[in-house]
Amino acid sequence: MTLSKTQRQHRIGLLLGTHAVSSQIRLVELLADLEGIVATQATVSRDLDEMGAVKVRVAGGLSVYAVPEHPAEQYAPQDHLRRVLGEWVVEAHRSGDLVVLRTPPGSAHVVASALDRTGVEGVIGTVAGDDTLLVIGGEACGPEVYSLLSDLSGLT
Repeated sequence: MTLSKTQRQHRIGLLLGTHAVSSQIRLVELLADLEGIVATQATVSRDLDEMGAVKVRVAGGLSVYAVPEHPAEQYAPQDHLRRVLGEWVVEAHRSGDLVVLRTPPGSAHVVASALDRTGVEGVIGTVAGDDTLLVIGGEACGPEVYSLLSDLSGLT
C-alpha cells in the first residue's frame, strides 16, 4: 500500500500508541504486517525524527518509542470542553447520528478542536466550517452525543 508521508506518520503514531516498539526494524515489520505498508528503515527513521519520537523506559526496563505530541495523549479536560461549548455554541441540532453545532462566524474550528482533544465517547470525528460544525457519532450514538453536547453547551 502506498501512502503519503502524512498518512504513514499517522499510522506510525497509532502503532506506537498500541504497541511497545523498541526498534526501527520492529516498526518496519509492524507497518508491513498490520498495515500493509512497505517502508524502509531509513524512511521510518526520518519519520520518527520528524514526528519528534523519543525513546522512553517502560516497566521492566525496556526502551520503546513514544511520540509526546500524539493526539491521543492531548486530551483536554471536560471542564475545558464545557467552557468552550458554553462560550461558542449557539445552536445544536441532531439528525440520526449526526449533530450540527452552530457558532459565531469564524469559531467552529475552536469547538471542533476542543471536541477532538477531549475524546468524547461516541464521537468518531468532527468537520468544521466557518460557523457550523458537524459532529459524527458512532452507530446509534447520535441521541446521546446530542444530549451531552447540548447539556455541556448550556442549551438544555
